[in-house]
Amino acid sequence: MLRQNLQQKLLQKLSPQQIQFIKLLQVPTVALDTRIKEELEENPALEDLSLANMNEPTEEYPDKDPDDDSFNTEDSKDSLDEFNVDDYLQDDNINDYGSKYEQNGDDEDERKEIPIAIQSSFFESLQAQLDLIPLSDKDFIIGQQIIGSLDDDGYLRRPITSLIDDLAFSQNVMAEEEDVEEMLKVIQSFDPSGVGARDLQECLLIQLRKRDHLPTVQKAINVVEHHLEEFTKKHYDKLERSLNMNSEELKEVINEILKLNPKPGGSNAVTTKQLQVIPDFHISKSDGILFLTLNSKNAPELRVSRSYQEMFEHYDKTAQKDKKLKEAVQFVKQKLDSAKWFIDAIKQRQQTLLKTMNAIMNYQYDYFLTGDDKNLRPMILKDIADRIGMDISTVSRVANSKYVQTEFGTFLLKSFFSEAIQMDSGEEVSNKEVKKILEECIGKEDKRRPLADEKLTEILKEKGYNIARRTVAKYREAMNIPVARLRKEL
Repeated sequence: MLRQNLQQKLLQKLSPQQIQFIKLLQVPTVALDTRIKEELEENPALEDLSLANMNEPTEEYPDKDPDDDSFNTEDSKDSLDEFNVDDYLQDDNINDYGSKYEQNGDDEDERKEIPIAIQSSFFESLQAQLDLIPLSDKDFIIGQQIIGSLDDDGYLRRPITSLIDDLAFSQNVMAEEEDVEEMLKVIQSFDPSGVGARDLQECLLIQLRKRDHLPTVQKAINVVEHHLEEFTKKHYDKLERSLNMNSEELKEVINEILKLNPKPGGSNAVTTKQLQVIPDFHISKSDGILFLTLNSKNAPELRVSRSYQEMFEHYDKTAQKDKKLKEAVQFVKQKLDSAKWFIDAIKQRQQTLLKTMNAIMNYQYDYFLTGDDKNLRPMILKDIADRIGMDISTVSRVANSKYVQTEFGTFLLKSFFSEAIQMDSGEEVSNKEVKKILEECIGKEDKRRPLADEKLTEILKEKGYNIARRTVAKYREAMNIPVARLRKEL
């Protein structure tokens, strides 16, 4: 049974202008130029002042008050009153912002990155080596199938039976398991050594057997073939007893194994993406005073097209108000709105970036003067959000995607945030300071008797850092430092 009822709801919705600003705020500098170019191509009412004809008279869109922290769009709305479009249009029937900036759906811009694509010749090299070998058509196709089935590390992870099925269905080649095994041995003889292995043990053995004329290599083959588990877990005492070797002999054998490449194709993937880091901020120092500047790429010179403004004024003076004119006015109004909102968002982005980074710099002033991690103060997102009077999510968007260049390196802003740890003296220090001391302790340890987490905890307590062993283990794992047993060396 259908019923009618009345409900009252309180909802929070972001305006199109706010969505525009949020999306631009989290775009890093390396992608901002591309984002602006896309907007220039899609919106003819927006112009890049650096590319415009500087001889013609221009009216730049006026800057917003830099003291205005809020994302206020009233100025944009007021500036449109002069066009007097009410005679032609009803705003309720107009999509003021166009379909590009809808509130729903995923934004492709958020997932875009500007990679430096490094094209590798790994698979092409294998194919070239295959081309040089005199083979029957059947064996050549099998070899191509094997090469195409290798992963980026150079391993053949797929079962032989799966390759046989692929050859039958996709290549119309009926092959036996022996045929594929025979061609796999051929591929395994290619460079880089170890390619075509089905697991780590086979990969290491392929590389060692190409040099098995050396006595030390023969011993290394024995270790990999029969004692790989003890080797990977660094149970050196067991290996010495099993192989009847002393420490020096075992050390030579281990060094031979460590020379091998466990991922023969790892550095030669088909396509590798490396992000190009362009700093959003620069911090310089002069006479003990820090100076903050914003990367010039974050401050493009944009303006609203004068020709589009004149076009709108021309429509406003036209007496005829037919359907075609209404559609033209609607199109021009949408483009003008979009251009002005985009410029607003870019300028608001600049102000937010500078305000946030300035607060971070002042909060961590001693650190930026010296570059010493021990001078990092405990700092969380809320500390900066309270200082600049903005939401924590805004600070998070800036910190997670922006870089700052200093005299001692380029860093992600996120790296300056850390939790507080209370010392025995009652003073609060950053957990990054504890990690730094932990790293120094491990770096100075005797690698023949590496320090266990319990011992590291005692050392930190002696220095006044009262933390638990599980916290030491957490920090060690966060720095990608293995446990004591795996740090052991002969």
